[in-house]
Parts: sequence; structure tokens; C-alpha cells
Amino acid sequence: MTRILRFAPAALAVLALAACNTTDAEVERALDPLNVIDETNMADIMLSAAAPDEAVNYFRRAATEDPTRIDLQRGLATSLVRAGRAGEALTVWQRVLDHEAAMDQDRVDYADALIRNGDWDDAQAQLDATPPTFETYERYRLEAMIADSDEEWDRADSFYETAAGLTTRPANVYNNWGYSLLTRGDFPRAEEMFLRAISYDPDLFTAKNNLVLARAAQGNYQLPLVNMNQIERAQLLHTAALAAIRRGDVRDGRGLLTEAIDTHPQHFEDAVTALRALDA
Repeated sequence: MTRILRFAPAALAVLALAACNTTDAEVERALDPLNVIDETNMADIMLSAAAPDEAVNYFRRAATEDPTRIDLQRGLATSLVRAGRAGEALTVWQRVLDHEAAMDQDRVDYADALIRNGDWDDAQAQLDATPPTFETYERYRLEAMIADSDEEWDRADSFYETAAGLTTRPANVYNNWGYSLLTRGDFPRAEEMFLRAISYDPDLFTAKNNLVLARAAQGNYQLPLVNMNQIERAQLLHTAALAAIRRGDVRDGRGLLTEAIDTHPQHFEDAVTALRALDA
């Protein structure tokens, strides 16, 4: 204990000398807001938890301060897509791909932004330029969507099946696959896919709504036996009603609209308007 106390003043002197030699620039770097919190963790938080526009502002500011960092450019592009600004993201993704540290996943994400922007041919070109050994859920999901747009149904089915097998959360894949089958007129298989989607994600309302459409297309207007709250039930009854009316089953449609209005806990304006138009 005595030895430690003897050397303590010397240590304090060294620390004091170091403090005196610290420059203002070093202090500024130490207090740089990007270095206060671990930058990687901060980027992850902004991508996963922040509001899309807030994340865009963060990554745009950070990428401007250090334009050589590909992770900031990647974060900006991803945030722009999340914010529904895929067109703006394209230029940023191109900068990412021009970087020496670009990865195959970047090209797949660029293809995703191209699809969102309606550039299907360019998206296919990006996927074709991705090595065939790069097999991911995201890649095959995009391949399936492109095959769908080209009405290459066998290829689409194959890609959807592969994509579903590469993720532990395939609800959206099955929902997209079901919608593809719905547009082809294969209503029984579409119904099966929507049920699969709901089994993986019981809260996926889009799949529930599509399931009602697939059943209604076969003349079955009864709601499926899936979990739903009161508002969802009213909305699904409204969907079934409109589908029935389009098929010419006006009496069924009117009854479903009335039930939807009675079921909804608040005023259901869409259903009321549809019923008034039908009566008129």
C-alpha cells in the first residue's frame, strides 16, 4: 500500500503534463458527436428504430462529414428507401456500388430500389450481375417479383418457394406468392398461400384481406376462421361485400355491408357510402 501511495504523485504529474499538452483539435475530436456513441450501434439504431425521415437526416449529415465511409452511404440509401424515396436512393446506391468495399448485398438492395422505382429491366440486370452463389432471401424474393411482372409463372413459383425456405419469417413471401396466384386466377392455391402467411404472422392484415378476396372469387363470402379484432372484422366484411357486388351478387353484398356497419365500433364511412350508392 505504501509503494502505491509513493508513486501516486508522479502518476498525477504525468497526467497533468499530458493534459497541458492536449491540443484543442484533440479535444474537439474527443467530443465529436459521432464518437460519443459507438457509431456502428448508432447506425443500427437509426435504421431499426428511428423514424425514416429522421434516419435520412442523420445519415445525410454523417455522410457529408465523411463521404469516404461506405457504411454511411449505405445507411443513407437504405433510409431513403424506408422513407418511400426510392428515386433519391438510386444515386446513393450507385455511389455505394462504385466504392471498393461494395458487397453483393449492396447490388441486391440497389435492385430492390430500382423495382420500387418501376425500373424492372435495370433491376433484373443488377441481379444478373450478382454472382449465382450469392443465395439470399432478399435476392430470390426480388427474382420472384420480376418473374411475376414478366408473367413467367413457373420461374416465379420456383423463386417464391426458394425465398420462403431461406427465411424464418416467410409470411410476406407467402402473401406475395398468394397475390401472384390471385392475379392468375388460381384462387384455391392463392387461398392456401394466404393461410400459410397468416400462420406465420397472425397480425398480417394484408394477407387476411387477400384471403377474403380469394374466397370471394370462388363465391364464398363467409369470413375465414382467423384471428381478427372488431375493426378488422368490419373491414373484411366490407371487402367481401365489394367482391360480391362485383360478381353480381348484390343481395349478398348489401347484407355484408350492413353487417360491416353494425360490426364496426365507430362510424364506418366507406361501408356507409357504398351502401348508400347501392340503394341509390
